Parts: sequence; C-alpha cells; structure tokens
Amino acid sequence: MTLPKSVPALSRGSLPARTASRLGGRVWVDLVVAAAVLVLLYLGLRLGQGGTLRFSTARDAAVDTDPARLPYDALRSLLRMFTALAVSVVFTFGYAYAAARSRRLERVLIPALDILQSVPVLAFLSVAVSGFLALFPGSMLGLECAAVFAIFTSQAWNMTFAFYQALVSLPPELDELSRSFGFSRWTRFWKVELPSGMIGLVWNGMLGFGGGWFFLVASEAITVDGQRYALPGVGSYAGAAIAAGDLGRVGWAIATMVVLVVGVNFLFWRPLTAWAERFKNEQSEATEVQRSVVLDLLRRSRLPAALGRALRPVGRALNRAGRVFGTAERPPAVHPGRRRAGDVAFGLVSGGIVLWGLVDLGRYLADRTGLGVFGEPLLLGLATLARVVVLVAVATVVWVPIGVRIGFSPRLTRIAQPVVQVLAGFPANFVFPLVVWLLLRTGVSIDLGGILLMALGSQWYILFNAIAGAMAVPADLREAMDDLGVRGRQRWRRLIIPGIFPAYVTGGITASGGAWNASIVAEVVTFGSTTLTATGLGAYIARAAEHGDHPRLLAGVAVMSLYVVVLNRLLWRRLYRLAERRYSL
Repeated sequence: MTLPKSVPALSRGSLPARTASRLGGRVWVDLVVAAAVLVLLYLGLRLGQGGTLRFSTARDAAVDTDPARLPYDALRSLLRMFTALAVSVVFTFGYAYAAARSRRLERVLIPALDILQSVPVLAFLSVAVSGFLALFPGSMLGLECAAVFAIFTSQAWNMTFAFYQALVSLPPELDELSRSFGFSRWTRFWKVELPSGMIGLVWNGMLGFGGGWFFLVASEAITVDGQRYALPGVGSYAGAAIAAGDLGRVGWAIATMVVLVVGVNFLFWRPLTAWAERFKNEQSEATEVQRSVVLDLLRRSRLPAALGRALRPVGRALNRAGRVFGTAERPPAVHPGRRRAGDVAFGLVSGGIVLWGLVDLGRYLADRTGLGVFGEPLLLGLATLARVVVLVAVATVVWVPIGVRIGFSPRLTRIAQPVVQVLAGFPANFVFPLVVWLLLRTGVSIDLGGILLMALGSQWYILFNAIAGAMAVPADLREAMDDLGVRGRQRWRRLIIPGIFPAYVTGGITASGGAWNASIVAEVVTFGSTTLTATGLGAYIARAAEHGDHPRLLAGVAVMSLYVVVLNRLLWRRLYRLAERRYSL
C-alpha cells in the first residue's frame, strides 16, 4: 500500500528522523559527561577523606614503596596538583589585575613577584610546614595544606607574569570600546581583558602544572629542622625509591608519571588549548585549527550550556557589584602636585615597612652568626648565575625556532603538544639517578652537569611561551606575509620576533627564575649512597634547609632574591617595557 502524496513519508533522511537522531546522540553524550562528573566527585570525596586523618611523624615518615599502592598515590598527587592550580588561577587574576591597573601598586607588586619567584620551594616549605601544622595540629590536613602551598609556589608566578603582560599590552582600541559601551569593571574583565590573555594563560598554566610535577618530591617528602614528614603520593614514592637506590621501583614511578602526564594532557590541557584558539586576535579564520576529542564531546553535550544558564544569575550579580565600583572609564586626571604627594606618601610607607623588616632581619642574623654570613652565598651565587645565563642563552637559541614552528602549525601542534607536555611535565629529578650514573661514567663534573639538570626543569618556560606567542599571531598577518613573499630573516624581523616578543619575555623571566629555583635540587644530587655536590648557591641553600640552619637559609634566600631582582631590573624589566611600548598587537 502506498501513502497519499499529501502525507509525508517518515524516511531516514526526513527532518523528524534527523532531529530524533541528534537528540539520541546528545542524550548519549550527556550521559557520558554526567557519569564523568560523578566519578570525579566520588574520587574527590574518597581521596579527601585521607587528608583529615591523624598522623604520627615517626610512623608516617616511612613511605610504603609497594607498586600496588601507586594508583592511590598517583590520585592523591593529582588532587594536590589541581587544588594548587585552582589557587594559582585565583591568585593570578587578583595579583596581575591589581599590578596592571594601579601604577602605585605595580611599583610594589611586580618587584615582589620577582622576589617571590626566586624564593626556593624549600624556603616556602620551611615556613609553611610549621605554620600549617600549628593551624591543624596532629592532622594530615596541615601537611596537605603545606604540600599544596609548595606546589602553588611552583605554579603561580609564570601564570601571573603572563596575565600581567597581556593586561598591560591590551590594544587601545579594546580599551576605547569598553569605555564607550560603559562596561562595568567585571564586564570589562570577563569580556575584554581575560580573553586577551587567555592563550598565554592556558599555556603558562600548563607549564606551571609541569613545574608542580618537578617539585612534587620536595613537597610530598619534607625534611624541616631534621624532622621528616611524608604524604602518600607518587612524589614521596619516587623519593623513597631513589633514596633506597631501587631502580626497579624508580622505573614504576616513572611509568606512573608518564601515564599521569599523558592522561592529564588528553583530558584537560588538550581541550583547553583547542578551546583557547577562539580568543585569537585575527580578522580571518585560520585554515587549520586544533581539535580535541574531549572538547568535541563537551560541545555536543547540553550539560555545559545548562550549567552556564544556571550560573547567569551569578554573572549578573557580579556585574551589578562591578558597577558599584564604577565603570571601566579612564581614571580622572590628577593634579601633578597631588600625584607626586600621593606617590611620595605611598613610597614612604612601603619603604618604611621594608626597612623595618631588613633591620629586624639584620639584627636576627647579627645575634646568631654575624653579618659576615652573607659573604659565602654572595660568592657562590656567581657560580649559579653563570649557569643561569648559559642555560637561558642556549634555551633561547634552541627552543624559540622550534616553538615558533609548532605554534604556526595546528597540525604540528596536535602531534608535538603531547610530546612537549610529557617532557615539560615530567619531573626531571626522577631521572637524576640516570644522570648521576652518566656523570660518573663519563667523568663530567657536576659543576657542568648541573647546567643540564637545571635546564631539564626550566627550559620549557621558553618553549611554551614561544608556542603561545606564535599561536597568538593572527593568521591574516601570516597569510599577508606569504602573499608578499616575505621569507627567511626578513620574516623573522618583520613578523615573528615582534609577534612573539612579549610572550618570549615572559618565558625568559620565568625560565631565569625557574633556573635559580631548580638549582636547589640540581646542585646536590643523591642516588643511594652516592651524592654529587656542585659549587653554587643552590647547594648552599639545600644544605642549610636539610640541617635546619635558619640563619644560613635566610642568608642564602636573601642573596638569591638579590641576584634575581638585579638581573630582572637590568635586563628583563627593560625588555618588558620594550614589549609593552613597541610589540603589542
């Protein structure tokens, strides 16, 4: 029997059938996304229960290196890493925004950031462990907070520098647009400022996450004042295996870390980097874009859109709160005399606080060791400075061209990003035993080998920022250069160097600070009963922290901060100003 012509046939290609097919596909996607969210919440609750247990330092200092415990240890480490990342993002938004929007605060906050990134993780741990243990006496929560704080100090600084650079180099046209529409401060931040810095923020967040892996051993197996504290985690597991000289269990820790890094890249960072491409400042769409299976799955699901609708009242409330503080208009002109008076008053107050702290520190050191304690670290700092300069110079020559090539090619980015993420995110100190073996076999001094060890933990800042800078260069500019036949050296002078220069400065300053920090673990390398010690400031600080020698620890940290601040002021800060003045898109 045939249907009348007036009755539409429900064929496979008809509209209702296609609609049902799409809805059925979306239901399946929604179920997968909902199940993933429930699993994440369940794991968070189960792992969080271990953070509130009571502990005994004598009992918990011994780490169980049974390979069967590695899955649980890996998940505990992953929870700490993402908790620290969330804290780092909140810190980045507040700190970078305050520094970029207030010239007075900028004069204090940016030099303070220079100092903070130069302070070794061990110095932060020495303070954090005592403080958090006093805040949560006898609870694992105190140690967990100290470990998260230590990981935060290895993640936050480069993210803050990158977002600050994006804010100060914001195109003036966008500033005029936001003021002409009368945006509130919150709307301006959410619609203009955050998108302008999103690519650099994501790539530096990925790199900061890798920095957290690097210091995982130091943050989970802590020795302060001769007392050892240990938390369950892949870092403490690897530290115990290295101390015991058990290469088999070191291999298990390395394999676990590879799985963690690749898994986090596939499920988290790859979707983020693909999503961040929507914030490119370009007038024509690129012919090739990054893709992510996870991002495609989330885009097909209705749950993210439903969550966005549910959070709209929160956004409207923040927008109203932003209007209370005024719109995003240019600050009113201030009389020069009044401005100078305000700057002088602010400088006097800030300088008075710093001077009081320095006097009190000098009195403390004079009572215990005498001010001559600064002599040795000042000399040792010259050796570490030489290693840092060589490292940054070689890393620039090697990784900037590679980063530009990767950033300009979405296809190459898809291939190289997992490899780069594994290399950057893998804790280099896990392979230090192999380096010790190679140095002993080849007879190379640790004074030279220390440069390689420092590079394993800090060179990636330059590579990642070169990739992020190249990805941010508009595709239409690259296509215009192709049409004009601009190649080789001329292309580097006219497009590539100006395009990536702000991102490179961020990578250079964080690589320099990261190299100083990495010297703590790179200048003293131990495997089993073999210990190699280089001549340098990092080894000096590591010995002081191990023996609980607070005066020498403070002297070493102060000298390291001095070297970093002077280097930043003489070199990197001038390059920052050049990038802000001449090389902002």
